[in-house]
Amino acid sequence: MLSLPSVPRRVWTAVGALLLLAALTALVALPRPENRDASARQGNAPTKIVDSDIPWPREGQAAVALEGSGQVLTHGAQRPVPIASLTKVMTAYVVLTGHPLRPGEEGPRIEVDRQAAYEAGVGGESTVVVTPGDRRTERELLQLLLLPSANNIARLLARWDAGSEEAFVRKMQRAAQDLGMRDTTYTDASGIASATTSTAADQLKLAREAMRNPVLRDIVATRETTVPGAGPVANTNTLLGTSGVVGLKTGSSTPAGGNLLWAAETDGTHLLLGAVLHQRANTTPAEGLTAALEASRTLIDGLRARLRSAGSES
Repeated sequence: MLSLPSVPRRVWTAVGALLLLAALTALVALPRPENRDASARQGNAPTKIVDSDIPWPREGQAAVALEGSGQVLTHGAQRPVPIASLTKVMTAYVVLTGHPLRPGEEGPRIEVDRQAAYEAGVGGESTVVVTPGDRRTERELLQLLLLPSANNIARLLARWDAGSEEAFVRKMQRAAQDLGMRDTTYTDASGIASATTSTAADQLKLAREAMRNPVLRDIVATRETTVPGAGPVANTNTLLGTSGVVGLKTGSSTPAGGNLLWAAETDGTHLLLGAVLHQRANTTPAEGLTAALEASRTLIDGLRARLRSAGSES
């Protein structure tokens, strides 16, 4: 039987001390868990919005939220009202959920059917001219859906995704339920149906998820682009590039009035989300949209000023 040479106790003590020092060094060097909120990574808690003297719209309903603060403020009766083309945000969200794209990716080519081409000539709707048999990428169709707000493209995407608009609407409603949008009812993919209704508070829940998708976020931040076969298209959200606005979507019709779902940056780290609904209902869609844009600009500018003031006082 072999015997191990004896080791002096002072040697074992020194070895133990070295091992303990190494363990403590490794513990200190361990990476700390990251907080998803950019403001938290900087050591600054998100600023709260003070619910006083906010320049809310004088009619309809509205809701605002500061991302990362957990705070949602509402104004006006949060009862379901027609939302017109705000519906298309959910249409895009469902399409991208089922057919996700990476940033810069065009996605599969989708054939334009005769129905989408025929609907381009139907009056009383927002549409874009397309040619039967043309093949447009998923991203191109999403641009036509969200920038000029083409109803015929909304229905084309619905048929491509689910086989029929009716089946697609069921997917929209399930998505709304999953997001906790309990006061929202989708009955079509474009929003032309006045039975498609929601509240400002519910639309904020969708806005939050939409702005977390980099492809959707990039498209709604685009002021204008050129789509092959369709030519130059402009975003109906004319607030883009002003008052910190980086998205999202307009909607207007006679029963819905003017609506705007918006996202605006505050100080480069916080994102302010808002919904302004039912402005100048029962007037012309153009009058309603103008009112929604003006009311939203006033609300955004007022909130950003208050947040800057709160930041300077803290």
